[in-house]
Amino acid sequence: MRAAVRAALLLAACASGTAGAQPVAPYAVEGDAIAQPLAGLHGDAQRGRALVASRTQGLCLLCHAAPLPDERFQGNLAPDLAGVGGRYTAGQLRLRVVDARRVNPASLMPPFHGVPGAARVGAAWAGKPILSAQQVEDVVAWLATLRSP
Repeated sequence: MRAAVRAALLLAACASGTAGAQPVAPYAVEGDAIAQPLAGLHGDAQRGRALVASRTQGLCLLCHAAPLPDERFQGNLAPDLAGVGGRYTAGQLRLRVVDARRVNPASLMPPFHGVPGAARVGAAWAGKPILSAQQVEDVVAWLATLRSP
């Protein structure tokens, strides 16, 4: 069952990808974090909020609930995002968005800035990240603002 859910989430995320032909930015994992911003980019919290709330790009609310009272039908398969910025550093958040499986190999969350190893990905999305480096940094910037539940 978990494998089927993971495959469905990965396919949905891949189908919604907006990173286009942008390559995966190099990064270094240090412990449970990616300390340096991807490609040296700075995130924009407002764009990150929009990506998290988007039903066509990030798809975060498919699995997560978030402190976005104007967004209906939030998920309950994954941890609530309320207060996540108080629990994790920006580097820890970055690693979880880039590839949560590096922290938890059983995670259902697809690698948002990696090349997923899914068997059934449309040709237009094969070999491309779901989110660009800039989009990852935008999401991290917004998540870091979520300090209290």
